[in-house]
Amino acid sequence: MAAETVTSKNMALAKAINESLRRALDTDPKVLVMGEDVGKLGGVFRVTDGLQKDFGEDRVIDTPLAESGIVGTAIGLALRGYRPVVEIQFDGFVFPAYDQIVTQLAKMHARSLGKVKMPVVVRIPYGGGIGAVEHHSESPEALFAHVAGLKVVSPSNASDAYWMMQQAIQSDDPVIFFEPKRRYWDKGEVTLSDSGSAAGSAIPGPLHKARVVREGTDVTLVAYGPMVKLCQEVADAAAEEGRNLEVVDLRSVSPLDFDAIQASVEKTGRLVVVHEAPVFFGSGAEIAARITERCFYHLEAPVLRVGGYHAPYPPARLEDEYLPGLDRVLDAVDRALAY
Repeated sequence: MAAETVTSKNMALAKAINESLRRALDTDPKVLVMGEDVGKLGGVFRVTDGLQKDFGEDRVIDTPLAESGIVGTAIGLALRGYRPVVEIQFDGFVFPAYDQIVTQLAKMHARSLGKVKMPVVVRIPYGGGIGAVEHHSESPEALFAHVAGLKVVSPSNASDAYWMMQQAIQSDDPVIFFEPKRRYWDKGEVTLSDSGSAAGSAIPGPLHKARVVREGTDVTLVAYGPMVKLCQEVADAAAEEGRNLEVVDLRSVSPLDFDAIQASVEKTGRLVVVHEAPVFFGSGAEIAARITERCFYHLEAPVLRVGGYHAPYPPARLEDEYLPGLDRVLDAVDRALAY
């Protein structure tokens, strides 16, 4: 048996997703990619660039501008044994498909008493930071995490983007795959193998397991997707003042790896949760409630949250005031340490 060849490439997050989709299409004839402009154009962010050329119009399908129809068709294909990967062009465009996702995609497995699998991946570029307007810069992940039957994940770097997409496509349950569009062009090392599976430590870990990306002792910063890089920058800035912050990349919003958060908080005694989505009824609220229950006697301060405001997404010129930034997170760290 030939030894597996392992290579490492430096690539942008968007390119990592492209390579992951390419591998999935190449190794499994039941994998399909479908969505608005994913074929000839290669997607508005060029994430699917070149796939239709190499795999044909029957595998990489340009659909009508009808999100409900796209997801409904994917559900039908999944019932027939396919593994469709659906692209929703922008975060705010997903809502015409919300009915299909919530009432059909999320419930089909339970409705059939476990007999029917729903291996559908719904890719959604999300979040702000690119100078766009409402419907193009939103963070609706909590709306999907609230729905039983859906898995909700978001990579923060190229390596996770590559391997988490592989894992999502292989999942027999529907996965909502939120892609941080402001990080599409951030580059990182991605370890690849020549077989379709990971070699050695190539896979970053189980799909829904969080990872400590920076060790620390004073305060835990928890984030996912686009905010992980910000939290690492916050930790760098705090280190200049002699503060040692731990950064945890959740990677998955549903299910949430509460054990990893708890282990970190039991060490630091303080927790700040950061996400772009509005704080009101956001994922940080659930994290704060659960960790307060689990770590009540370890906490030295209340769990604090930093996120977007409970308001419609603002015009592009104001988005820097809306989105969490270095100063707002550092202020939360200062408040946590003040107790």
